[in-house]
Amino acid sequence: KREATFTMRQILLRLCPTCREKIFLIVRQMEYYCGMVRHMENYSEKLDEVFRALADPTRRTVVARLCNGSASIKELAEPFDLGLPTFLKHIRVLESCGLIVSEKVGRVRTCVLKRKNLAAAEKWFEQQRAGWESRYENLDNLLSTLKGEEGES
Repeated sequence: KREATFTMRQILLRLCPTCREKIFLIVRQMEYYCGMVRHMENYSEKLDEVFRALADPTRRTVVARLCNGSASIKELAEPFDLGLPTFLKHIRVLESCGLIVSEKVGRVRTCVLKRKNLAAAEKWFEQQRAGWESRYENLDNLLSTLKGEEGES
């Protein structure tokens, strides 16, 4: 007994043109959505790293300071009662999540904020805020409707 094996192309060529077009559309949509999910997973992982880095008050203070412009490690470490090795761990966490970049020139290491990665976190907050505002608006509308019904009875 001989088994029949067909490639996807052979199967599609045997279908009517309308069915073939529908299947091509479905496959394209699946590829598109799979790509979107992969992008969202990567985006989520990067966002998790950013929020993990910003969970520490020392690192938030460093980021806030760098919003005003670049600064040396010495300048950034000044307000904290930390040893330099401990403070450098904070800098490495901020660098690893992509919030800052440091460059060493001679004996001075200067840090710069990467605003693009900070903007990703801000965008996430804006999306959350928009969702909650919509929910509150719907709740306000419902309460107004219920008050109107109470006043009529």
